[in-house]
Amino acid sequence: MINLIRPYLSPRVYPLLLLGLASGLPLALTGGTLQAWATVENVPLTEIGFLTLVGAAYTFKFLWAPFIDRYVPPFLGRRRGWMALSQILLGLTICGMGLLDPSRSLFWLAALATLVAFLSATQDIAFDAYSADVLHHEERAAGAAIRTLGYRIGMVVSGGLAIWLAAVWMGWSGMYIFMGLLMFGAAVLTWLAPEPEAAGANVAPRTLYDAFTVPFQEFFSRKGAISILALIVLYKLGDAFAGALSTTFLIRGAGFSPEVVGSVNKILAVVATIVGALIGGGIMGKLGLYRSLMLFGLLQALSNLMYTVIALNPQNLPLMALGVGFENLCGGLGTAAFVALLMALCHVQFTASQFALLSALSAVGRVFVAGPLTPPIVEAYGWPAFFVFTFFIALPGLLVLWLMRSGIKALEKDPAPAPESGA
Repeated sequence: MINLIRPYLSPRVYPLLLLGLASGLPLALTGGTLQAWATVENVPLTEIGFLTLVGAAYTFKFLWAPFIDRYVPPFLGRRRGWMALSQILLGLTICGMGLLDPSRSLFWLAALATLVAFLSATQDIAFDAYSADVLHHEERAAGAAIRTLGYRIGMVVSGGLAIWLAAVWMGWSGMYIFMGLLMFGAAVLTWLAPEPEAAGANVAPRTLYDAFTVPFQEFFSRKGAISILALIVLYKLGDAFAGALSTTFLIRGAGFSPEVVGSVNKILAVVATIVGALIGGGIMGKLGLYRSLMLFGLLQALSNLMYTVIALNPQNLPLMALGVGFENLCGGLGTAAFVALLMALCHVQFTASQFALLSALSAVGRVFVAGPLTPPIVEAYGWPAFFVFTFFIALPGLLVLWLMRSGIKALEKDPAPAPESGA
């Protein structure tokens, strides 16, 4: 047990918990919490629907990530400087949201929320790069797990807890101002966090052209670059299919009430994901990156079959809780290993650009494949067969992983290779 805990006590690892919280905090404030506020203020449904576009910045953050690599703020260094600057501006803009009324100033509130999403995505770019740069290679597993925990806590604070604070204590305006003040506190934490020690971590590309081109030239010059991209897209594809309509399945397919699904599928799912990530970080220190990715990937695939069992035994609450908990536990294990893989694949000089690109590619399956294809498959074959299908969807990613085993094992010892030109 002590050996599992020890990696989390590193001075480079444990700060990622609170910095991860700061990274996850703004997300719900421009999403579900903002929609709840607009709903309470009787904003028309069609106008609330447009608020879902506010978060588009998270999808396209790779477009301005090279700027984060190229330019260095005049304080706190290349990574922490951008984090602190984003957090200070987030504090101001989130407080500004609290000064508006969605029933009277929805346009300006949505404009501020869009700015918050842009600044939050910028913070994510810098934080992802900082996480990859500050950790030693043997700390990546624990670092990936602890930042996942922090990010999830941040989402809970700005989601369910924020709505409760607004409803019973502070009011909506007071709650948003309080959340903005928390972001100012995050800037202090960034100031106290350690500076990356890796060689080249504070060496920026010479020109903006280099910042946009060399990271991609460097990545695609690597042996097996296309296989790496295939692995990034496919590794969690089965998980994405299983989760695409999981809430709809539990209500319509398994016959549970929305209240039960809300308490089990949301609260238990978050807790199980956090536990899985923490356990995964400890186990990875023993197994190594490749064996962890393979083991956790297999568990992810097998956990999808739990939904088939639930579909064949509807309205069985203990079974549903077990299935949801196990599936999210395995998802947390896989996420910890996957984030550690992304960190290992990034070159220290271009971490912001390469991490943003790879994380965007990892969302391709969820956004553009699983989302559109899940409904017709369910309608054609039914829920039980669909979840069996998701098990087989997970297998190509594991096959690619097996074919790349020598390269993945090499990442456990060596960082990504240095760029050949332009930097």
